[in-house]
Amino acid sequence: MTDTGGGTREKVEQFFDRYADALLARDATAIARMYAVPSLVLFPGQPVLVTDARQTEEFFASAWDQYEGVDAVAKQLELMGEAPGSVWADVTWSWGGRAQERFCYQLVEQDGEYRIAVLTPMV
Repeated sequence: MTDTGGGTREKVEQFFDRYADALLARDATAIARMYAVPSLVLFPGQPVLVTDARQTEEFFASAWDQYEGVDAVAKQLELMGEAPGSVWADVTWSWGGRAQERFCYQLVEQDGEYRIAVLTPMV
């Protein structure tokens, strides 16, 4: 995708760098602040409407066990589309020498920053 947004790619890269830092720090509060409210998580067969930041914080706080031993991640980011105030990013997260998770994130601008509005796991 061509970056027509005057630094959109750089802003998205910085967003996901902060997101990765918060994940590695196991900082559920910081991660929750990176999600829009409301937002939508589209797990297969189980969509979750997020209406309160505490939902996101509690989810991540309960999920740290699955990332036991992970202390570094790499990301591969592809911008999929852009609209005024919104961008779609395909991000593959790798650790342990291989790709582990892939998500499509729709980011929206709120208070001058990107926040995750829709999260969709990619298989």
